[in-house]
Amino acid sequence: MSAIHPSSVPAPVAARWRRRPPELAVAEASRTGLRRHLGRLDLTAIGVGSMVGAGIFVTTGVAAATKAGPAIMLSFVLAGAICMLAALCYSELAAMVPVSGSAYTYTYATLGEVVAFIVGWDLLLEFVVAGSAVAIGWSGMLDATLQDLFGFHLPHAIAAPPSAGGVVNLPAILLLVGLVAVLVRGVRLTAKAAKWLVGVTIGVLVLVVVVGATDVDPGNWTPFTPFGGSGIVSGAALAFFAFLGFDIVATSAEETERPQRDVPFGIIASVAIATVLYVAVSGVLTGLAPYTTLNNPAPVATALSAAGSPWITHVILVGSVVALTKGALMIFYGQTRLLFAMSRDRLLPEGLSHTDPRTGTPNRATVVLAILAIAIAGFLSIDTVAELVNVGALFAFSLVAIGVLVLRVLEPDRERPFRTPLVPLVPLLAIGGCVWLATTLAGLTWVRFLVWMAIGLAIYLLYGRSRSTLVARRPVPVPDAPR
Repeated sequence: MSAIHPSSVPAPVAARWRRRPPELAVAEASRTGLRRHLGRLDLTAIGVGSMVGAGIFVTTGVAAATKAGPAIMLSFVLAGAICMLAALCYSELAAMVPVSGSAYTYTYATLGEVVAFIVGWDLLLEFVVAGSAVAIGWSGMLDATLQDLFGFHLPHAIAAPPSAGGVVNLPAILLLVGLVAVLVRGVRLTAKAAKWLVGVTIGVLVLVVVVGATDVDPGNWTPFTPFGGSGIVSGAALAFFAFLGFDIVATSAEETERPQRDVPFGIIASVAIATVLYVAVSGVLTGLAPYTTLNNPAPVATALSAAGSPWITHVILVGSVVALTKGALMIFYGQTRLLFAMSRDRLLPEGLSHTDPRTGTPNRATVVLAILAIAIAGFLSIDTVAELVNVGALFAFSLVAIGVLVLRVLEPDRERPFRTPLVPLVPLLAIGGCVWLATTLAGLTWVRFLVWMAIGLAIYLLYGRSRSTLVARRPVPVPDAPR
């Protein structure tokens, strides 16, 4: 193969957009950092581990009680369908650009550097806040478990943020410190921990469905849609939080042994498994107890206990703590790889892309993000942060779908190891679904999001634009992409 200019798009177009072609991204990644240890099972475990956690053990009850009622089952179907459409778009780009960074990297290859930075900045918000939200949920679940097993409550001063009358959420902080200790030891340990934790979580959920199904009272499903059709959509927007995480599979591509084949499989399989689990558990949950009673930190245990199965609440609570631990670990893993990718491209300080020579992990990025997550989890409430996660994800998913459409026009003949079916229909439906859910979010959420985006744009213009690898370093010639 001969050395050529790294883009098949005319040079003026590439220069004007500052697009980084897929083969250049792969070539640059091959010269730095991460090690390929992950297989198909690892990726599926990472995806399921990222999604099946706080959403199923906490968000399910909140969404049923305040948004959709028993129709939360339909909300999960709707949210899962929109996520699957986005997942198909992710899969095409992940197979073409098997590099860390997820939507940030894909947008760099399709819509250009400035949009890519905004997406990356948005995803940093999503991941940091999501990890913090799961840590907050974990703290509440730990308190409920201690109360159930030992009759002991954590002191309110060290288990609640100032907005809830406490001083600091110490359990959430300690969880994040423990996760850092695992992450800095390498991706192999992280993947092994994820597989074990996912196995425990799925086992607990199967037990919930099997035991709970025998005590379901169909009367609790009436009225089925107490908040009407708009409640189903609002429930889907909140339930969308439960599906966040499949994009972490995409950001694992640079550490995957066969990324072109295994990353699309891991993305699609994890979304499908999570959707089935969410619908089954939410159906049992709302059938066991009136939906109005489920707005609490441990709705699954509450429903099973109310149905006359108090013995299983011990198992459920312990399983919930395990599931939330796993969810926080996977989200935290994803955000470190995103910050690593942006720093390697010099859009953020390059020192954060440094990897430990013994483990191949970006330890500096891990520590910086841990400090941010600790500040959020220790001093804010989960209500404040959850919707911020959703709006960030919907924004990123929409741009990935747009990126698929753009690259199909700009480079129609490029090899695509995985092709999104029914283009342009699937990307357009993904965009429409994301916009639809986004319109249901609170106005204050949008204000906070736009402020964060404005900060990110200022950082790009004042720092990243002039230091970018596309400007500061002349791109080296790279081989033709396989055709």
